Amino acid sequence: MFKNVGVFRVVGGWPESLTVLEEALGNMPFGPGTASQDKSVGWVPPRGQAHGPLAESVQGQWMLRFMAETRQVPASVLQRKVDETCAHIEATAGRKPGKKERRDLREEVKAALLPQAFPRQQSTWVWLDGRTQRLVLDSTSPARTDDILTALVKLLDGFVAEPLNTATSPAVAMARWLTEQEGPAGFAIGKACELKSADESQAVVRYARHPLLTDEVRDHIAQGKQPTRLALHWDDRVQFELTDALQLKKISFEDRVLEQAKAQGQRADDFDGSVLMATAELAPLVGDLIDALDGLAPLGQPAPLPAPPATRSPAPAVAAASPVARPGAGPSAVAGWSPDQGTDPPF
Repeated sequence: MFKNVGVFRVVGGWPESLTVLEEALGNMPFGPGTASQDKSVGWVPPRGQAHGPLAESVQGQWMLRFMAETRQVPASVLQRKVDETCAHIEATAGRKPGKKERRDLREEVKAALLPQAFPRQQSTWVWLDGRTQRLVLDSTSPARTDDILTALVKLLDGFVAEPLNTATSPAVAMARWLTEQEGPAGFAIGKACELKSADESQAVVRYARHPLLTDEVRDHIAQGKQPTRLALHWDDRVQFELTDALQLKKISFEDRVLEQAKAQGQRADDFDGSVLMATAELAPLVGDLIDALDGLAPLGQPAPLPAPPATRSPAPAVAAASPVARPGAGPSAVAGWSPDQGTDPPF
């Protein structure tokens, strides 16, 4: 439960009660898609019990579970069938299909093959923290986030959620912590990091299981590379990686947390115990992280831009951390939106 986390601030449309929330979710229960559907989404009972409630409260923390079922035709199979169809048209009609006809054929072939594709179901935990008015998703996938937020906007009157936007951007803060070789209050710097250059080279340096409080790392930052991911330890209780989009990834609880939960009679396979442990640890962690980033920015204020790196004499090249090719750009924080705008959410 909660391995990769995206956090949002709910600024409108918070449900009046758990009953109101459950009634709203009842308008969109999950049902398996038909053979011709490539996607089906909806809400399922968090406890996994058939016909159970769609919203649960564990010591005031509201838990939901969003289910998505998809069918996908492998791209290689689809392309092969399209090529075979085009070859048949060329052989029988003496002409090669044009671009538009190939696109149409692709859709026809996909529709024909879709019923043969195996459905894949994937659920996502959704946590509504009434104490902080925050929405926490057990996912950092833009597509899944879009599905969940779109569903909540449709079901809850006036619901508006914004990604967390702090006074200091995570990239600027992570660069400062690495340069000063010290984490913020309550946090210790771990042994994993990714640095990316913003210039034309788009160079990337990654560290894994490697000390980061070194002059080598400081020199990379001084030369213009910005941290996009940094491993942190919170209060000797939780390990995670912070991203420049203010997402928490690879969350794991320290042994002391697990032992404490066990001593209190909580089990890892128990729904209530898992919820209690996750929410009791992650709620204060997120609060401390916001404080470390100088608090939340006023609503509607754009996210701060990274500051230029401090000037520092370059260090000799080190082979152990040579630049590698830049992968695809990761998700970034976006401005808040509401259904009144009349557009799809930009997530």
